[in-house]
Amino acid sequence: MRASGLVGLIIRFIVSALVLMLVSFLLPGFAALTFGQALIAAVVISVLGFIVESLFGRRVSPQNRGIIGFLTAAVVIYLSQFIVPGMSISILGALLAAVVIGVIDLFVPTELR
Repeated sequence: MRASGLVGLIIRFIVSALVLMLVSFLLPGFAALTFGQALIAAVVISVLGFIVESLFGRRVSPQNRGIIGFLTAAVVIYLSQFIVPGMSISILGALLAAVVIGVIDLFVPTELR
């Protein structure tokens, strides 16, 4: 990986972490995250999204922005709480987070996977 590719990847994870912090602060059912927790969550969500996409194909990708992609994103966000220390999110919180992150992603692409 080139240095510029690595810098881009790091910036993407930092932006993703900031988006997760904002979402956790604004939404009910999503415990507020510190920057460290949000950064770990961004990595975990990215890895889980990659695994889901590898197993089920591109049609379940949150990037497709259909109902299946939306539900996949919500499930990935919900499951990440079991890996990230201190992250707590309800099912409703995960659904709302998937909506808000999807809207934010329209304007600031974060690619949380």
